[in-house]
Amino acid sequence: MADEGLHPPKYPWSHSGVFETFDHASIRRGYQVYREVCSSCHSLDRIAWRNLVGSSHTVDEVKAMAEEVEYEDGPDDEGSMFQRPGKLADYMPRPYANDEAARAANAGALPPDLSLMVKARHGGADYIFALLTGYTDPPAGVKVQDGLNYNSYFPGTQIAMARVLYDGLVDYEDGTPATTSQMAKDVVTFLHFCAEPEHDQRKKMGMQAVIILSSLTALSIWVKRFKWAGIKSRKIIYNPPSSH
Repeated sequence: MADEGLHPPKYPWSHSGVFETFDHASIRRGYQVYREVCSSCHSLDRIAWRNLVGSSHTVDEVKAMAEEVEYEDGPDDEGSMFQRPGKLADYMPRPYANDEAARAANAGALPPDLSLMVKARHGGADYIFALLTGYTDPPAGVKVQDGLNYNSYFPGTQIAMARVLYDGLVDYEDGTPATTSQMAKDVVTFLHFCAEPEHDQRKKMGMQAVIILSSLTALSIWVKRFKWAGIKSRKIIYNPPSSH
């Protein structure tokens, strides 16, 4: 149904396997796309600078990026608030001071926070990738309202956000060709990481748990078989005393 939008295809994400981890080079590129394209409208309220350390950037790189942002802190000894460079513990800066300012800058539409967007939308990463690459001209007979854009994957097919990804829009530092689909794939991988920063560690712990539980299961079978088998198969016969 058009009111619901098209269902996105199933894409072969490299981290979707049981034993697969995130593509951390893709996370790094995806952060670059977010910083240069998405951060002017969308926030990452639940992501701190420290979350990037060891996942996409080094400690020194993240410190340098955080220090480029001024944060309000205080009060100082005189009771005044002051500006200071960002630290690893600070959260990503918001593009707008409040929701009212965000609506005023976007013709009444409120750009959603992207921290948990992969978990918040049906279809997850598949839906966001399809949405970012799904802008087309409207079919014949479909009238798009002023200020909206046609996207067959968006519920209702008319979305306030215009197409934002175009070939060559960013210059990847690792030389990867910045095609529309490549940028969409990278930023969606980054957003999936934002929604599940524990993803790789969780799978690692799951593998360890499977190994440990399998070993304990095998040990339990051995103990039952060789320690208790004699007791289980033992027969006790009562021989009454003879009457003579």
